[in-house]
Amino acid sequence: MTYTARPSAASQPASAPALPRSPDQAPHAGAGDPAARGNGEPAPGGAHAAVTGSAPAAATGDAPAAVKPARKERDPYFDNAKFLAILLVVVGHALGGVLRSPLAESVYMFIYMFHMPLFIVVTGYFSRNWTFSSGKARKLIATVGVPYVIFEFAYSGYDWLAGGNELEVTLLDPYYLTWFLCALFLWRLSTPVWQQIRWPLAVAALFSLLSYMTDLGATLNLHRVIGLLPFYVMGLMLKPQHFELLKKPQARVLGITVLICGFGVAYLTMNRMARGWVYWDHSFRHFGVDNITGITMRLAMFACATTLLFAFLTIVPRRKTWFTALGAFTLYAYLLHGFFTKLLSFAGWWKTDWAASVPGVLALIAGSLVLGTILCTPPVVRSTKWLLEPNTTWVFTKLRRPNGGRAKRQAKATPGEGRGTVSAEMGR
Repeated sequence: MTYTARPSAASQPASAPALPRSPDQAPHAGAGDPAARGNGEPAPGGAHAAVTGSAPAAATGDAPAAVKPARKERDPYFDNAKFLAILLVVVGHALGGVLRSPLAESVYMFIYMFHMPLFIVVTGYFSRNWTFSSGKARKLIATVGVPYVIFEFAYSGYDWLAGGNELEVTLLDPYYLTWFLCALFLWRLSTPVWQQIRWPLAVAALFSLLSYMTDLGATLNLHRVIGLLPFYVMGLMLKPQHFELLKKPQARVLGITVLICGFGVAYLTMNRMARGWVYWDHSFRHFGVDNITGITMRLAMFACATTLLFAFLTIVPRRKTWFTALGAFTLYAYLLHGFFTKLLSFAGWWKTDWAASVPGVLALIAGSLVLGTILCTPPVVRSTKWLLEPNTTWVFTKLRRPNGGRAKRQAKATPGEGRGTVSAEMGR
């Protein structure tokens, strides 16, 4: 994927980031963990530490001391899943410039068939408890909105300085990797709606299909925001017991079989379908098909992506591994690796014959795995935290409530009155 000017949203290959996490989520949660940001809920399935306290009063005769429950630990399963998924992202971007190689194209198509939906489903799962409370709204701004603005400027400036292209900065047209942060911001804002309506997944799927019937343009990358919405809502609907089914040994055997078949399908179809279908950012008109054909194709892509993402989750290790701790910082790998992959384009390395050869493709894959791992390590996190997690407390103020002071005085004067009434709610 080489270009000499800033590519439009319609021409960029889709990428998925690591999923933003909640800083108030369980211990050792790194700020670079996008999947649970703004959630405030410990990772499901996490082990519970023992509750400690003083000896029982019956045995000692003393009053029992205050019992403080221990905080839940993070479930290593999800950190493992996020780390393995971010490696898919890095590999996919590295191979994007050598798609003239059959090996590179088949691996690329296989990854892009499900890696975005995978991240989005996990993100939705960790967003189930998101509300409009002031604390979570601040976290959404600080952990998603602010990085979006910073990296829109960073990548645009990098494209100008290192790539020699015209400087163009716009927050309404997400550039390169930043589209996911923009989409996540909008998805999180819509969470309370999906949690309160009947048949949320069906409604989201309907919106998605309708959005592809017309050209929405590049503004806020709305085709991806609305088109991929069903996967976010699917994550909202999932429960811990659903993931327990994926952890069973028999599920792993089935998952491996499905992934092998999925790679075979990607290899057989890579020259028989437009690559743009896996980017989720084009209308039906872009592919020259009518709405009925387009809907059929999109439904097939939904089914394929859903099957592959759950198959992938069956092979994720359940226990702690050497890379479990790195899974808490996948946002760092996501936002930083683009500078390296773009450098391959600026330096012209992708255009060399060796890069498209089998040894070159294998070297790209190996290098991507190493790069993705390094970018999640503590030294990288510490040295770049100021950029990905800047201190934004100074930009916030107390929550402004219309007529808040008068409502408070009335509540003190007549305690208990007006609670639950329409007038009381309107005055809050």
